Amino acid sequence: MKLLTITVPCYNSQDYMEHCIDTLLPGGEDVEILIVDDGSTDRTAEIADEYERKHPGIVRAIHQKNGGHGAAVNTGIRQAKGLYFKVVDSDDWLDEEAYPLVLDKLRDLAGSRPTPDMMLANYVYEKQGAKRKKVMRQAGLPVDQMFTWGDVKFFRKGHYILMHSVIYRTKMLRECDLRLPRHTFYVDNIYVYKPMPYVKNIYYMDVELYHYYIGREDQSVNEKVMISRIDQQLLVNKIMVDDVNLWRVNDKKCRQYMLNYLEIITVISIIMLNRSGNPENYKKKRELWHHIREKDLRLYMLLRWGIMGGTMSLPGWGGRTISIVAYRVSQKVVGFN
Repeated sequence: MKLLTITVPCYNSQDYMEHCIDTLLPGGEDVEILIVDDGSTDRTAEIADEYERKHPGIVRAIHQKNGGHGAAVNTGIRQAKGLYFKVVDSDDWLDEEAYPLVLDKLRDLAGSRPTPDMMLANYVYEKQGAKRKKVMRQAGLPVDQMFTWGDVKFFRKGHYILMHSVIYRTKMLRECDLRLPRHTFYVDNIYVYKPMPYVKNIYYMDVELYHYYIGREDQSVNEKVMISRIDQQLLVNKIMVDDVNLWRVNDKKCRQYMLNYLEIITVISIIMLNRSGNPENYKKKRELWHHIREKDLRLYMLLRWGIMGGTMSLPGWGGRTISIVAYRVSQKVVGFN
């Protein structure tokens, strides 16, 4: 068994995938790198095969018909041989100093009882043109020790664990039956959200492991792209509502975190619908609230009339203006898209 499986979903990634993979190779024999070529039409498949040829026993090239990012992650989870599992997107990379430190800690923890279900580290927004790189830390979590949800001091509004932050125990991912939808963007939110009730033991290292590149015009978090794909954002939002009954999550701290997370995703949906300026999308906003209300009235009341949801959904031009201002502030504070 490998210590860590790293899945690299690739679709027409020939221009940047080599930089990504080269940062993963120093993990050596303890690491399994699955390059999942998701039906690419450029040289991605050829590059993946070349890495497998040069690094047998470390790199595996997997070729499949195009199914989207979620399908590539599903393949990685299904074929992983590592005790732990991480996704690294093909235009991102791991830090050369933090990476060996994280692997050393995973080796130590692999022999402990209990082993962590989730390891967290920091990620860095590598935003093109930005003068300063923003580091996203996990505020309120104990550092360099095993802990449970009950040990967490606080969750602030906007505490947002992205896929870039997490390393999961592979068996746990399979136990929670995580399967991401095909041909859908923004499934990384489901990837982080759905396993949370299964996470009992957590370890957080305050190191900048993951470098998250933002700058390509076709990137899924680009604002114009997000608006054009709003139906996929709404689908992910609804799946998160439908697939997990929060009131059956026994751990109160875990439930509170998940509620905060769902609130953030819902607010992003509302903001993008408002940003579009399209009356048809204003109708979709009402439909989203109706879907949540029909599924879970208690959840609807918390989301719709909470500070964030209530402010974002004020009626008319005034409400849309407030949500746009909030969006601009969040861009500056968080640095997304």
